[in-house]
Amino acid sequence: MTRCKYAYFFAVYCVTLQVMLIKDQLGKSLHIKERPKRIISLVPSQSEFLWDIGIRNELLGISKFCIHPDIMFKSKARVGGTKDLDLDKIRSLKPDLIIGNKEENEKNQIETLQKEFNVWMSDVYNFEDAFAMMSELGSVLDKANETRSILDKLSISLPKIKNIFNHQKVAYFIWNKPYMFAGKNTFIDFILKYVGLTNTLGNLQRYPELNKEELTNLNPEYCLLSSEPFPFSRKHINEIQGILPKSKLIFVDGEMFSWYGSRLLHLERYLYTLKENFL
Repeated sequence: MTRCKYAYFFAVYCVTLQVMLIKDQLGKSLHIKERPKRIISLVPSQSEFLWDIGIRNELLGISKFCIHPDIMFKSKARVGGTKDLDLDKIRSLKPDLIIGNKEENEKNQIETLQKEFNVWMSDVYNFEDAFAMMSELGSVLDKANETRSILDKLSISLPKIKNIFNHQKVAYFIWNKPYMFAGKNTFIDFILKYVGLTNTLGNLQRYPELNKEELTNLNPEYCLLSSEPFPFSRKHINEIQGILPKSKLIFVDGEMFSWYGSRLLHLERYLYTLKENFL
């Protein structure tokens, strides 16, 4: 493990005080008196993971983007978008634990919630971080065995997708007008490189914005048009193809490239199917 020193988990039970002391992936300490029973999850990939390890009744609230599984989406209170949380709704649910993510949630809103509630934050850039996030939450929520089952399966499937592509040059589109892309120091960039694709924006930080001229000069072999956060569709093909006439455009499932929880269990099958578009 090479993650920075703050991306580790520890739990100390203070017998006399009956308090569990934990640190999240940002290094912030939380004091939890008992196993959380009123949980709000603010991030889709983490909400799905919680459901998959058996956190059902304890999960009271989710974001409006936490769409998987459908039964969770339909049955749980929604507390706004990942970057536009309904703080009053969250307060009304009286959570004893809120679970968020550094990148997906707004810092100011998280800091406001941290003054009132226990907020556990993840910080995920690669598989190592993702495994740590799942392991840590599984331990805190007394679902270590269920979590281990998922991690064991991933330990088998993920090595099978390493370098399955032939270093084709790609541009991963995440937004339209302005055109924005996945650059380095993102989970998407990690996935692209892990599976053997060359990210033509991999030398630029985070989520760079390019104009039409810059995009033309980039000239990727393949343009990967993501389904999220912007939902690219066929109506966008003509304009992008006009800018990059030599590039092949491929629609991709954004969940498969950016969700870092139990959805990773579906990644192997998805990528081998996607690979057929690169032939």
